[in-house]
Amino acid sequence: MNIRNLFGIIALSILFFSCGSNQNKKKSYFSIVTDNNQAIFKLGETIKASIRNDKNIEIDSVTYLLNNKRITANRDFTYEEKIDDEKLGNHILKAQVFYNGNIDTITKKIVFLNNASPKLYSYKIIAEYPHDKKAFTQGLEFFGDTLYESTGKNGKSSLRKVNYTTGEVLLKKEVPKQFFAEGITILNNRIIQLTWRSKEGFIYDLKTLDKTGTFSYNKSKEGWGLCNDGDIIYKSDGTQKIWLLDSKTLVEKDYIEVTTNKGVKSKFNELEWINGKIYANTWQKDGIAVINPKNGALEAVIDLSGLRKKVSQHSDLDVLNGIAYKANTNQLFVTGKNWDKLFEIEIVK
Repeated sequence: MNIRNLFGIIALSILFFSCGSNQNKKKSYFSIVTDNNQAIFKLGETIKASIRNDKNIEIDSVTYLLNNKRITANRDFTYEEKIDDEKLGNHILKAQVFYNGNIDTITKKIVFLNNASPKLYSYKIIAEYPHDKKAFTQGLEFFGDTLYESTGKNGKSSLRKVNYTTGEVLLKKEVPKQFFAEGITILNNRIIQLTWRSKEGFIYDLKTLDKTGTFSYNKSKEGWGLCNDGDIIYKSDGTQKIWLLDSKTLVEKDYIEVTTNKGVKSKFNELEWINGKIYANTWQKDGIAVINPKNGALEAVIDLSGLRKKVSQHSDLDVLNGIAYKANTNQLFVTGKNWDKLFEIEIVK
């Protein structure tokens, strides 16, 4: 067999398999349509969806699925539901169309947003305390009267126990230089610490700060901030998602997506749980977002503009980052990366 014939056989084989592949692709006869082709809905609005059937194929039945919840269609194969307790953010509306012994599965991307713009709050400084200006603050949390802090950057990351009134570092554990440490939270006498892009977190003993274990991120790609409600651990990863972690296994089980009335938001950094809400720094923003943990609604923003000007200005000074709530005295504290002050503030509504 000469080279020319060999190339001819190969070309015919590629054509044959290509045609066969195209023939095996199942063509969809249907699509999901909504009133006015609406794809963005707000709380309180109603989704009305139906099946577009251009070939007038006889349909036996239709089952809709939203958030993996199966919903039997109306008699005319339509779907109608008011948005009330659903999680906000991006969703897939799916329909299974049964016809002539066949099943056709079709999807439509939709978005749920909050129905109210975030409330805007300001602040009042109650007190100022010393803070290590070399601390690139990534996580901040009280346990009783003691402040715990996680600092970042490769080669400079640490976990600290701090006297917040004096700024004295009572105990410090260095993080291996290959890791860029991020947020922390404290639950069941354990400190949970994230790393940024290593897809690995650390577990420490609360009293000694000795490392007792590690865990992996099973779905998210990065680690940013952590907080907990006493049962569930919440984890930000820089995207619009805040993950819900099993407090025992630290496996990411579910997530919420943060939204306003205008769109889906992202870049939430350090987190703190305060009276049933998630308080979150937003990277590169001089404020704190107040988030509903049930549906992801961004309900309020605390404008902290001007706070950064009240600390010593130097070349390493970086963004606002660090929220710590002292629950036993109802006090709220904030700081930033390489700030030389820790501020106790009061929210002005």
